Parts: sequence; C-alpha cells; structure tokens
Amino acid sequence: MFENRLTKVFKHRSKLAKRQNISCYRIYDHDIPEFPFAIELYDEKIYLAEYLRRHGMEDDEHEEWLQASIDIICKILDTDEDKIYSRQRNRKAGRQGQYQRIDQAKEFFTVEENGLKFLINLTDYLDTGLFLDHRTTRKILREQVTNKRVLNLFCYTGSFSVYAAAGNASTVTSVDLSKTYLQWAEDNFELNNFKDQSKYFFVHADVKQYLKTLKPDSFDLVIMDPPTFSNSKRMKDFLDIQIDHAEMINDVLKALTPGGIIYFSTNYTKFVLDKEEIKATSIKDITKQTIPFDFEGKLKRWCYLIQK
Repeated sequence: MFENRLTKVFKHRSKLAKRQNISCYRIYDHDIPEFPFAIELYDEKIYLAEYLRRHGMEDDEHEEWLQASIDIICKILDTDEDKIYSRQRNRKAGRQGQYQRIDQAKEFFTVEENGLKFLINLTDYLDTGLFLDHRTTRKILREQVTNKRVLNLFCYTGSFSVYAAAGNASTVTSVDLSKTYLQWAEDNFELNNFKDQSKYFFVHADVKQYLKTLKPDSFDLVIMDPPTFSNSKRMKDFLDIQIDHAEMINDVLKALTPGGIIYFSTNYTKFVLDKEEIKATSIKDITKQTIPFDFEGKLKRWCYLIQK
C-alpha cells in the first residue's frame, strides 16, 4: 500500500520539480494514515519525519516497521539508506519546535532554490533550515522589494531575507530571538555574496519588545512568520499567536510607510485573523496563491497580505 502510493506521488512530483528546476521539495505527506510520514528531498539527501502517534506497537516491532518503510523509500527513490535522515515530531507543534536542538553533528550542506543558495542541516534540529511550503511566497516577495526597506521578523535562517536581498531591496533587517539562527541567516547571506553591512542588518531581539521600539515610516515591507507559541526564558513575555497577532500587526503597521505591506503567515491550524482589531487599509487571504505544487491539498497554514 505504502509502496504503491509513494511510487505514484514521487513519479508525479519529481516530474513537476524537474520542469520547474527544483531540487528541494516534499514528496509525501501522511497520504496513508498507517504511514504517517513527511518525506522531503534536499538534492540527493532525504528528510524523513515520522509524526508521533499511538501506533500500538512495541519498540522492536516499531523499529522493524520503520526499517521496512525505509527500505521501500530507498527502492522507490533509488537511493542508499545513508542518505536518509529520520526524525520524530509532533504534527501539532506548529513551528514552535524549530528552536529545539537535538544533536551537535553540525553536518551542513548547500542546496539551491530559484538560483539562491541555502545551508541545510538534517541532523541537529527538528526543522531543516528551509521551510519548503513558502517557496512560492519567497518568489513573490523577491519580485516586490526593489528599492524597499524590508523587515523580516522571526526570521529563522533568513531565507526570506536572502530573497529580499536578491530582489535588490534597499535594506534588509532580520530579527530573531535565537543567536544560532541569526548566525545561520548571516551564513546564508555570505553564501550568496550579500556582504554589504550598510544594507543588511541582523538583530538579536524578542520581536514583541522590538516592535515597540520602531519609529513610524521605518520600513516599506515586512514579513511575519511567527511560531504558534513560544515561552523562551530569553523572552520578557510568552507569545501566543492567536492572542498576540492583532497587537503585533498593529505595531508593524505603525512602523510602515503609507501603502506599506505585511506578509503574515501562521501554521496554527485553528487560527482566526482578528480583522476588526487590525488597523489596516486592506487584508487579503493569499493562502491559495502561495501553496507550492508539492503541498497542494496538504498545507495547513495561512498567509495574508496586509496593507497599511
């Protein structure tokens, strides 16, 4: 059952990826309930995430089942087992797990996306360093930032920031609470030869507090892709995106130039945008327009275009 399904989806998606010159994409995402995997390809390496569930198997039985599944993946994708990196993760965790280090191997390698280079790590963290579901959003962004001052909040490893630099933004400011991910973002800039320190800024800060310090007309375009929830010891307050999003978006709107825009995204599946509280000129749901081919029918995240 799993072999038949994986054969079908890999044949279809690999053709689409080749046509679009894409080497990093999701192949399979829990298509069959009995095989709760997300399988992603990063050039020749494969990221295998098993969503945690009550499978009812003993440890030995589960290991045997997982090995049999990996054998099938190797067969269909025509690869060796040493190129498969497997993890277990909670499907309901949103992106709050991205700050969890689980190893210290530091095995980084480089991939390309739309002509830009990114460092990937499949050993040390639950997430890989590049959120594939925003591939289309990044491309849209690059076409809109020429000569604009761009702010990337909760920047993670800076992929949106790299696209903004590639789109000739006048300045790009990347903000995150994690020094590890800020350094990763700087390394991605270095990798793409974006080295102008008078244009590219990396800010270590709690975003909720940082927004209160911004002056009016500071930026023209802002990207916000926050975690669903965060209570890091480094934060002055905890973050709950459902409770906090309206206030944060309004703080960003104050810092935007007239007509400035926000790309706001969240992975919280039960999220409801509080439109009445947000002081914007227009709010447009662009979720469908930003879904890549490899996430169609599977993506549980929201994306909005908000204009001052």
